[in-house]
Amino acid sequence: MMATLFRARPVLAAGPGTTAGNRRRISRRTALLLGAGALWLLGYLFLHGTGTLALPASELTDLHRSLNHFNSWIAENRAGNPVFMYVLTPLRGAVGSVAGFFMAVFAASPTGQVIPVMGWLGTVAVLTWVAFAVGNLRVALLTAVVFSFFGFQGLFVDAAYTFALVVTAVLLTLLAGIPLGVLAGISSRVQKVVTPVLDFMQTMPSFVYLAPLALVFLIGPASAVIATVIFAAPPVIRLTSHGIRSIPENTREASDSLGTTGWQRLRTLQLPMARRTIVMGINQSTMAALSMVTIAALIAAPGLGQVVVVALQSLDVGTAVNSGLGIVLMAIVLDRVTTAASQRAEPGARRSGRLSGRTRFIVLSAALILTLGLVQVSRTVMWAAVFPQNLNVGPAISGGVSAASDWLQTNLYFLTHSFQESVTIGILNPFQSLLTDTPFFVLAAAIAIAAFAVGGWKLAAVTSFCLAAIISLGLWNDTMVTLASSLLAIIVVMVLGVVFGVAMGRSSRIDQAMRPMLDAGQTMPAFVYLVPFLGLFGANRFTAIVAAIIYAAPVAIKITADGIAGISPTVVEAAVSSGSTPWQVISKVQLPMARKTLALAANQGLMYVLAMVVIGALVGAGGLGYDVVAGFVQSSVFGKGLAAGLAIVFLGILLDRITQAAAAAPVRKRIS
Repeated sequence: MMATLFRARPVLAAGPGTTAGNRRRISRRTALLLGAGALWLLGYLFLHGTGTLALPASELTDLHRSLNHFNSWIAENRAGNPVFMYVLTPLRGAVGSVAGFFMAVFAASPTGQVIPVMGWLGTVAVLTWVAFAVGNLRVALLTAVVFSFFGFQGLFVDAAYTFALVVTAVLLTLLAGIPLGVLAGISSRVQKVVTPVLDFMQTMPSFVYLAPLALVFLIGPASAVIATVIFAAPPVIRLTSHGIRSIPENTREASDSLGTTGWQRLRTLQLPMARRTIVMGINQSTMAALSMVTIAALIAAPGLGQVVVVALQSLDVGTAVNSGLGIVLMAIVLDRVTTAASQRAEPGARRSGRLSGRTRFIVLSAALILTLGLVQVSRTVMWAAVFPQNLNVGPAISGGVSAASDWLQTNLYFLTHSFQESVTIGILNPFQSLLTDTPFFVLAAAIAIAAFAVGGWKLAAVTSFCLAAIISLGLWNDTMVTLASSLLAIIVVMVLGVVFGVAMGRSSRIDQAMRPMLDAGQTMPAFVYLVPFLGLFGANRFTAIVAAIIYAAPVAIKITADGIAGISPTVVEAAVSSGSTPWQVISKVQLPMARKTLALAANQGLMYVLAMVVIGALVGAGGLGYDVVAGFVQSSVFGKGLAAGLAIVFLGILLDRITQAAAAAPVRKRIS
């Protein structure tokens, strides 16, 4: 890797291509960053409170009023406009029909029929059989237990609504995503076109999709499914394309030498070899779909998400925890089933299983007969169609959680309130003031200079465009409020990422102990993280920041751990043999060599934080998230909410591009 890493003391070489010119560029970069910081501080000190572009919550700009008029125009012309008549309305109707079919089967008919086509017992039986067919006996038992537990929670109908919308969205996502991923995998031209679109889609927080889609498709299950399909499509497209492109070139050449056509090569070679990767994409899209379906409760999507939203708005911690637990359990089931399916898709997985192919077929057939019998029972017997109310322990769970929350807030109020006030008054308020009270032109110039220092003129141009767009949307001050919360959260996330990531990267035992918890944390939808901290700290922006930290920490920790573990053992052994202490090995070797990985962790963590801080508007976070939520519930500020959604997009692009450029920046020649 390098000719000489250590002389008299540990040093780190970046690589053979590093030159004195790189060191000069790094020195200039440091000077520019320091200059940007000095400009920001001087502008704050001498021009404090001027040119802040503050806009009261009740006021609108001309752009916001124009968007309100546009909303009214769409409502008035929806019935007669050809685009709506022949494209958008039929699309909404078709999606709504598919969603209505699954809701009628699993939950209740949209026409008002309370009893579903297939009762709760039949639903549990069918889902258990499917889990066994695509996975194994363990995930089948997990599925049966969890979906039965929904009934004991008093949430079976709400869970069935959520599951029906997830199934609808995933099916439509796969119908569109897998063919597009295949095209991107076999065609470089399609890949070049699709990649920037997917990058843009994955930069946008899920919250942002709701407002424009509600404008076009109205609110309801159909709009929720369409938003979910758009949000969940990128993972399966990317992984399908990656799976096809990862097939060794010599394997393709051997297939071509046999005279296979392009279609034959795709059907007999590429798709079978990429099967496991494609199933992994289905797993990721399924989890994204569940996350989006719960958030889509803001546009009247039925299900567990709607229960959580109502509970958060009324500060009913017990109900929120009960329904949040349901979302977590459904996420675990969906993740385990799709993960088991991906493992079965591995070559030789069936042969290495405990059951032979014939035995498994016999067991599946017998289980199918039993399942069909239970479905018939659920269609003819009331207790098997509607979960018995006398078994409902949901109120007891909600009451117990509410009592515990009240006890904590009463008995630990001094500790929690003191900690919250100390952080808010001592750190959050001053930092937010530093952003919101600095003249917009000074802060924008400082950010543009910092972007130029990190990524050159191209990044500076993109950053300037995003900043100009935010200013033109009339929401500069609210954007700075959101940015302040996001930056403070990502600082804590990266501290956690470095501490736990280094520990995991240096110790396989710690990695084995922590990784399952981190994996479980990443399966939970963002909504759920608000609930426990609402009961502990109440409804305020501090709660949203803490939830954002916990939500984003797993991804930062895992990326950091992988980066530390990926450093060559030879390098570490050389440092130890030269007399370095463990702290010196970490600080002078491992962390500097993992700098790009740390920047990647910051990039991904920041995107998670931004998404969560925006959702935190439901518990009083303020900023752009508040504007978006207000736009959903008040038609008079719809335009401001739509503009806030666009501002979130531009803020996300800005942060994403800057952190990506930091990850790609050259490394120092030597770090002593």
